Amino acid sequence: MKLTFHGAAKMVTGANYLLEDGKTKILVDCGLFQGSSFCERKNFEPFPYDPKTIDAVLITHAHIDHCGRLPKLVKEGFSGKIFSTPPTKEFAEYLLIDSEHLLAKEAEAKKLKPLYSVDDVEGAIKLWQTIKYHQKFSIGNFNIEFYDAGHILGSSFIRIVLKSGKSVVFSGDLGNVAAPLVKDTESLPTTDYALIESTYGNRLHEDIKTRKNVLEDMIEETIKAGGTLLIPAFATERTQDLLYELNELVENGRIPRVPVFIDSPLAIKLTSVFQKYALNPDYFDAESLALEKKGDVIFNFPGLRFTLTTEQSKEINNIKGPKIIIAGSGMSQGGRILHHELRYLPDLKSAILFIGYQGEGSLGRQILDGAKTVKILGEEVNVNCKMKAIGGYSAHADQTKLMTWLNSAKSSLKKVFVVQGEEDQSLPLARKIEDELAIEAVVPSSGEEYEL
Repeated sequence: MKLTFHGAAKMVTGANYLLEDGKTKILVDCGLFQGSSFCERKNFEPFPYDPKTIDAVLITHAHIDHCGRLPKLVKEGFSGKIFSTPPTKEFAEYLLIDSEHLLAKEAEAKKLKPLYSVDDVEGAIKLWQTIKYHQKFSIGNFNIEFYDAGHILGSSFIRIVLKSGKSVVFSGDLGNVAAPLVKDTESLPTTDYALIESTYGNRLHEDIKTRKNVLEDMIEETIKAGGTLLIPAFATERTQDLLYELNELVENGRIPRVPVFIDSPLAIKLTSVFQKYALNPDYFDAESLALEKKGDVIFNFPGLRFTLTTEQSKEINNIKGPKIIIAGSGMSQGGRILHHELRYLPDLKSAILFIGYQGEGSLGRQILDGAKTVKILGEEVNVNCKMKAIGGYSAHADQTKLMTWLNSAKSSLKKVFVVQGEEDQSLPLARKIEDELAIEAVVPSSGEEYEL
């Protein structure tokens, strides 16, 4: 059994792993590279394997850095099957169509051919089959099972067992401790090898109480100043987690009632998927299920406004502060948040709150790192507003959670591959795995092959 790393090796994005046994070739994830111009250029390079020879693709979850190049794979000849949980497929269709629009603009600006078309997205969806957690199936000599990763709705880690008995687990992205809405990450089962994400491999998150208090304080300070609180948020999970906690803060009178705008057509569409699965115990945690059964609508509270159209988005400017604007994209690399940042970053009364990972080279990372001026939509913009980041809102596991997850299979693990992290996160995690768990841990480079 041979494993080759074709993405998310010594970087966070572009997850793409090839597993083969001489007869069957399986890809786990096929994601976009994101965050810097170097990463974005890599999306337009040919795949380092022939897509026509791939038998199947397993998708851990719908984030675009894990599924964003699927239409390109189809465009270049892939005709096998794609497998994921049902929510992942539904999310991915929205996300891939949204991504196609953004990538087309990027390609035009760089005088490149579009990465893929809407027809290619539709082609991928036609090949896509859904699998429930723990519904075992086979592809060639590989026996496969999806487990709940607790990262976003429908997210999975995947255990693959060769008929000879050798096994490998692909972590995908693992969820934070006690994340809102979704169930907790399942324990790592017995396995010979594991790939583990390391986005926060050398960090510890604030606990839930701390992050909620920081959110509450930031809102109260901005409201008191009469400013606008900007929250760049990923459309999947992060926006819905925020809505869940804002609902609690508003309903319990912990923050004043001010207008809260969800200014993201994509987030609004994705929220409808959450609502579809809201009473399904396979995906939602007990607390969320209890609220729904009582008749409390999770994504609805006084002051909440969904701005679907461009005209509705523009009307936000006519409403004086204080107010809260949640908009995409999460790293400020595009979307409506840019227009709000252009308007409010120079405002001393306003604030920007980062609640997720900001990739190296992204506009969000520049602001987070303390840039005094940034370029937005061709304009130089002064950054005068207050700024804060809350790591506890990340949907990713931190170092403690990652180590706990690995520890449950410590007795069987022969080797761990540390992926999906920048080197300042992946290398310390690899050292910690070797020091504390006495398991060989490597940080692979892109293109490296390993015989398992």
